[in-house]
Amino acid sequence: MSQATDFLNKEEQEEVVKAIKEAELNTSGEIRLHIENQCPEDDAFDRALEVFQELNMHNTELQNGVLMYLAIDDHQFVIVGDKGINDVVENNFWESTKDHVISNFKEGKFKEGLVQGILEAGEQLKKHFPYQSDDENELSDNISHG
Repeated sequence: MSQATDFLNKEEQEEVVKAIKEAELNTSGEIRLHIENQCPEDDAFDRALEVFQELNMHNTELQNGVLMYLAIDDHQFVIVGDKGINDVVENNFWESTKDHVISNFKEGKFKEGLVQGILEAGEQLKKHFPYQSDDENELSDNISHG
């Protein structure tokens, strides 16, 4: 069993945070990554919603936060968008991004999958929430751990 804090080494963590910053340059959306060892809920989506609330991601002005949730030992990966996003996109909006991330994971390319998923999320968000000149970074770009 690996520890969530050790899932990515320091350089990989820095690359993921860099991808978050890069993705957010194109959108007013906010992207976070949360990694924990095990999902304490029966349903990873429910746990992701819980973490979304714990990280105060629902407090963005345009309700356009995105959480990528990963439970390492349970092999669970979920992408959750806030109400502002869900109101304007189709129901399967995050499925292709999730599929790309998981296909990288299956090849053992964890950092690459996360970076690709984050950059893809930024591209998707840009379509509905383009960057505004007065945008502020409302949420931390750092990876959170459970």
